[in-house]
Amino acid sequence: MYRSHNCGELNASHINSEVTLAGWVQKVRDKGFMVWVDLRDRYGITQLIFDEERTPKNIMEQAQKLGREFVVQVKGTVIERASKNPNMATGDIEILVSELTLLNGAKLPPFTIEDDTDGGEELRMKYRYLDIRRNPVKNSLIFRHKVTQEVRNYLSKEGFIEVETPYLIKSTPEGARDFVVPSRMNPGQFYALPQSPQTFKQLLMVGGMDKYFQIVKCFRDEDLRADRQPEFTQIDCEMAFVEQEDILNAFEGLTRHLLKEVNGVEIDQFPRMLYDDAMRLYGNDKPDIRFGMQFGELNDVTQHKEFQVFNAAELVVGIAVPSGNAFTRKEIDKLIAWVKRPQIGAMGMVYCRYNEDGSFKSSVDKFYDQEDLAKWAEVTGAKPGDLICILSGDTHKVRTQLSALRMELAEQLGLRKPDEFAPLWVMDFPLLEWDEDTERYHAMHHPFTSPKPGQLELLETDPGAVKANAYDLVLNGNEIGGGSIRIHDKKTQSLMFDYLGFTPEEAKAQFGFLMNAFEYGAPPHGGLAFGLDRLVAILGGQETIRDFIAFPKNNSGRDVMIDAPAAVDDAQLDELSLKLNLNS
Repeated sequence: MYRSHNCGELNASHINSEVTLAGWVQKVRDKGFMVWVDLRDRYGITQLIFDEERTPKNIMEQAQKLGREFVVQVKGTVIERASKNPNMATGDIEILVSELTLLNGAKLPPFTIEDDTDGGEELRMKYRYLDIRRNPVKNSLIFRHKVTQEVRNYLSKEGFIEVETPYLIKSTPEGARDFVVPSRMNPGQFYALPQSPQTFKQLLMVGGMDKYFQIVKCFRDEDLRADRQPEFTQIDCEMAFVEQEDILNAFEGLTRHLLKEVNGVEIDQFPRMLYDDAMRLYGNDKPDIRFGMQFGELNDVTQHKEFQVFNAAELVVGIAVPSGNAFTRKEIDKLIAWVKRPQIGAMGMVYCRYNEDGSFKSSVDKFYDQEDLAKWAEVTGAKPGDLICILSGDTHKVRTQLSALRMELAEQLGLRKPDEFAPLWVMDFPLLEWDEDTERYHAMHHPFTSPKPGQLELLETDPGAVKANAYDLVLNGNEIGGGSIRIHDKKTQSLMFDYLGFTPEEAKAQFGFLMNAFEYGAPPHGGLAFGLDRLVAILGGQETIRDFIAFPKNNSGRDVMIDAPAAVDDAQLDELSLKLNLNS
């Protein structure tokens, strides 16, 4: 038996007990006549004590040779600690060691295995197995386990069945780039790794499974950022014989359950917002509604003077920053420089101070009087003591820019509190979006999304105006889930493929199996998929997802620990009927 107890469970009730522990050496403090060792495992830390009077000489000598991260087993007696540590669960006791066994030595780690480490992110990812020993990462992985268990328990109780779907599927041209896998047994042909189990879960509905879920790996070969990985995990769900309201209610229930059980937070309201309103009021389709600063469109009250920057703009739009009048000129100049960065792309920013005495002072006083500025305050909802920030330009671009500024200001002002949760449904997305590069419409979600009832005919006359029977669940400014009511009849699905530019032959080649299934009695169905990595990070009070993934990739999509992706030898390429020409 390697251990009778773990390193986090012993306390004063165990005094005088004989115990066996095993773990890693966290720290050694050697006073010559006495040695203290902090022994760590997944559960906590227990202090070991060795002294010249009570410890056999050979054991004492062994203890003095221990280094950080050595793996050891000890046997000894639990005794009361002379200098108690109230910050440790085991701080009332220590182990007087009688036997010490070295199970494995260890090189000096390349960074300290402490909560506040000296290791940079790339270094810690290279030695991820060491990083996992640190409490922040270890606790994040345990937290993820807790969330997934709650998901499984809740959905199972609600009658959902977990079904696994294939990882080796067919590549499709819609959506992000696929990761492709060559088939040795079918030379020149390829599988794709799934971006989502979309068609399979629809086929499960045709198969009568009624309520399906799966916690599933998905893969997208696209550019990365802090909250995106080439492989990610979804809580994938589908339901048959449902309308949109049924799905919203079902997954509000799951979200409420997670917030209550995991975070101890009760949520009553799940407000609903139209996509068009989200874009108009917040500049993006996943607004953070924990704070205000809604957009005010200012064209009517700014384009009547000789300020050509505003007169030439398609949209003039501003936000009122609460208590922003306290910003110094230097701080405002920093904001102006921030919006002019290439990542944001604004040409500049106009600002207006709303003084406590009710007067205004703007950066464009040459063109606008106090009456004009009062109208700016009215439109943006500004109050005395606020600062009005205004951007102008092309509608789409300026909304995106002001949205980024709103989030940056909220961060600076401490308005994005990680322990505060504000869910929101965003609904009625456009069914199609125009792609300038290909000069054709693409499905905004995917080609299986149903248009809103009564809007199918609009595809003939005004395709861009058609709304999708789709919905996203937003939490704290992050999309945590999205879904739709699906098309469930062959005629409508064929029509959708037509509008997306598929020839009948292409549609049959890519999705003939689904179209055939629809001819055998497909029920009305719809679903939703949560991004588990992002959901867990938000519930854990973080913005980035990496610490909640055991072995994440870096921003280049590389696993720096195992050095992947990597070249394969010529024999493997020949076996797969592949030839690489890196010079082409």
